[in-house]
Amino acid sequence: MTPPTHILVGTVGRVFWMRVDGRGTFQNSLQAKKVLQRVIDKGMSNLVVDLERCPMMDSTFLGMLTGTALNLREAGGGTLSVLNANQRNLQLLTSLGLDHILELDRDGCLWTEERKQAGSALEHCAEVSAACKEAQTQHVLSAHQSLAEVSDANECRFHDVIEFLEKELEASTSAPSA
Repeated sequence: MTPPTHILVGTVGRVFWMRVDGRGTFQNSLQAKKVLQRVIDKGMSNLVVDLERCPMMDSTFLGMLTGTALNLREAGGGTLSVLNANQRNLQLLTSLGLDHILELDRDGCLWTEERKQAGSALEHCAEVSAACKEAQTQHVLSAHQSLAEVSDANECRFHDVIEFLEKELEASTSAPSA
């Protein structure tokens, strides 16, 4: 059985820090998205996602990171730094072209002072992750659309998933209420 994932968050100096403790998946990406969007809305422009304890990410979680980086740019700039990614996660990030919109710390040089303080500054994320099926489907669709925006290769890669999710949403919104 896979252990549960915990999202830990906190402000460390001038940086908002999120540590993914477990797998980054569609199951916890909406919770992560909400908390990241909340801090962007409050004017925070330096965001860190620490993947030291994250063995893998699925495409929805990757798309959520992509969408967050794009939203950060639209909000006036800033950085979404990804720290401590293992080889598998680095390969995913680079093969999808996300290294062009995320700041990947491959050698441990980013946010050195904040790294020392992060452990004691982080708490379990209080953002509620429960969502109705339609909201969850919309979130998964949005994440994959964000990935598709990054490159033509990603658009081809995720075209069928996007099409399926759009049809699923269309069917759920046009279905008569009971």
